[in-house]
Amino acid sequence: VFFTPKSLVKMIVNIIEPERGILLDPACGSGGMFIQSGDFVNAMGMNANCAMTFYGQEKVEYNAKLCLMNMAVHGLTGVIKSGDEANSFYHDAHNLNGCCDYVMANPPFNVDKVKSETCENAGRLPFGMPGINKSKEVGNANYLWISYFYSYLNEKGRAGFVMASSATDSQGKDKNIRERLVRTGHVDAMISVGNNFFYTKSLPCSLWFFDKGKADTIKDKVLFIDARNYYTVIDRTLNEWSDWQLKNMNAIVWLYRGEPEKYTALLDEYRRYLMHLAAELKADEICRIITPTTAFSDILSAFKEFETGQKQQAKFDMEHVVRQDKKKRQAFWDERLADISAGITGAKEAVWLYEKFGDGVYADVLGLCKVATISEIEEKGWSLTPGAYVGVAPVEDDGVDFEERMAEIHRELLSLQAESNDLMDTISKNMKEMGL
Repeated sequence: VFFTPKSLVKMIVNIIEPERGILLDPACGSGGMFIQSGDFVNAMGMNANCAMTFYGQEKVEYNAKLCLMNMAVHGLTGVIKSGDEANSFYHDAHNLNGCCDYVMANPPFNVDKVKSETCENAGRLPFGMPGINKSKEVGNANYLWISYFYSYLNEKGRAGFVMASSATDSQGKDKNIRERLVRTGHVDAMISVGNNFFYTKSLPCSLWFFDKGKADTIKDKVLFIDARNYYTVIDRTLNEWSDWQLKNMNAIVWLYRGEPEKYTALLDEYRRYLMHLAAELKADEICRIITPTTAFSDILSAFKEFETGQKQQAKFDMEHVVRQDKKKRQAFWDERLADISAGITGAKEAVWLYEKFGDGVYADVLGLCKVATISEIEEKGWSLTPGAYVGVAPVEDDGVDFEERMAEIHRELLSLQAESNDLMDTISKNMKEMGL
């Protein structure tokens, strides 16, 4: 019912890294998880239809038809069931409990009035039932979904899904289920997502990741990432993660998992991108400084300096271009300046990543990420809210003396008021002269 934003889907796929086997989405909607997974597998040089088997359940039949059409357009095939038999609360429509290599989903949040007896008879509840009301209904189905996603996994399976932010800290029987879940050692990572990522809702959410095949070195640990302040603004009501931001957060997970070679490959990708862009722009002054050891901060400074010069050149050019060529010339400069801006953005993201993790060693970053042990999670009352662990990043000193700046503002205000009074006097005098 609610379209899952592409950047959230990409993040889930990037972190669980589907390669081959069975992938299930028990709330598949229009099939975005399948499409992105197929792209991921194809990008690795394999054929998604040969390497993966896609299964979906979608209660709304119209959405299921959209899913099949969407998959067909992208060259994928899958088995999608719809209607009452595909109601995941009451049916394991494909008999996949304990069989899945990957589970991905964006289920409906905070569903109520789920019939508890029918639900319990359907199984897939390894940690027990959530709270039941007097009407013998589950009043909030978030932990039904969470239990299902875990239960569907095989002994090495991975799951990634979107969930209401409230589920990371809910109490009562939810807390009991969460404790049992954490004690398995299979909770891999938790990511907090800020407002305005959804197209029709402004609510925040969380991304949950399970991994039953975690390495022994991190078996008793969970990675927490608070990404609520890390995003790109698209417009007043919509935020998203850019491709570089997706890769940067993925890099944090790689380092936590002990995969520094992937992090190093990303740094190399940044350098290749920036070098290629500089060459395309014929920015020789940038090309000359980019080497395998050049600091990203120096590359960023070079792009900014180049941009300043190009803007001045563009202004001069547009002031002297003949009228009939003005539109064409403006389009040229718009495209060129946009490419330079893209280079600055890429360099900024490279600086953001390298300043935190250097040549590839994971470290907790205040306000961003923290690896917590199960005992630390127990001390926090089994909360899985990233903000409870990562802390708050220190506010950077902008170097401005507050009292001095306030005095300047006060002087500016007095000057503007005096100018305003003079203008009012002039207007009144002119009106009198006009007999008004």
